Amino acid sequence: MDKVNFKENLKKVKAFAFDVDGVLSPDVVTLHPNGELMRTVNIKDGYAIQHAVKRGYPIAIITGGNTESVRLRFEKLGVKDIYMSSAYKMKDFHDFLERNGLQTSDVLYMGDDIPDYHVMKECGFPCCPHDAAPEIREVACYVSPREGGRGCVRDVIEQVLKAQNNWMDNSEAFGW
Repeated sequence: MDKVNFKENLKKVKAFAFDVDGVLSPDVVTLHPNGELMRTVNIKDGYAIQHAVKRGYPIAIITGGNTESVRLRFEKLGVKDIYMSSAYKMKDFHDFLERNGLQTSDVLYMGDDIPDYHVMKECGFPCCPHDAAPEIREVACYVSPREGGRGCVRDVIEQVLKAQNNWMDNSEAFGW
């Protein structure tokens, strides 16, 4: 992916895939007394995800975590491809591609840490939040000015949809 032609490359994105911890939620989590991780999420990220789904973009959630609240959150936003307990994310990334008839070059992937590295090296448009690990920032074609869990997902989805004239082009944009 050519960093120089960033805006032109946005027009080629056909699908999105996101890590959860450090991308869709801040990298600091609260531990519930039963041992479950309690995550916070950004409402604007959620709006952008559900809007992209309505506009026909396949979206995958690929996370090493396995918390039912995460699955429920993204199912309610319309995400169909949710991969939990992803020990090696490349396997799930390839399943997402196959299930949706996509090529690696079609997908914008946003990750923040070492488990995301191989997917970011292979996807068409590797992105990361501002506070991603240095190794991830190095392979990213775009580093959002926003931190993980603080609107970085909204940032990339909005940019892609605007570049493709799919952001505020119909009444679907104005509702959940």
